[in-house]
Amino acid sequence: MIPSQMLKGTLEGCILQIIAGRETYGYEIAQQLRRFGFSQVAEGTVHPLLLRLEKNGLVETAYRQSSAGPRRKYFHLTPAGQAELAQFLQNWKELETAVNAVTGGYAHESDQAAEPGE
Repeated sequence: MIPSQMLKGTLEGCILQIIAGRETYGYEIAQQLRRFGFSQVAEGTVHPLLLRLEKNGLVETAYRQSSAGPRRKYFHLTPAGQAELAQFLQNWKELETAVNAVTGGYAHESDQAAEPGE
């Protein structure tokens, strides 16, 4: 399980990436996050994030009729949302590289320390 503090900084970027793929709605976003391994992310977590993204001008919404019940609120990226996603992806790659360097180096040092005769 991914700790909530680790999720906090990355979940919005992941949601932007999902929306960038195609216009979608909150429940579907929550389902996609679970399929990608965010098993503890509930729909109740996703909706406040979507509202914040909308308030910040990163997504726009449109209501569409659903064949399975009431109308759904669909989200799509704005140009500002596309720019924010690009920045998130760049930041994520830098963070991933740094964490991999640290953890790779740590594992290597641990392996050396465990070798007999050194």
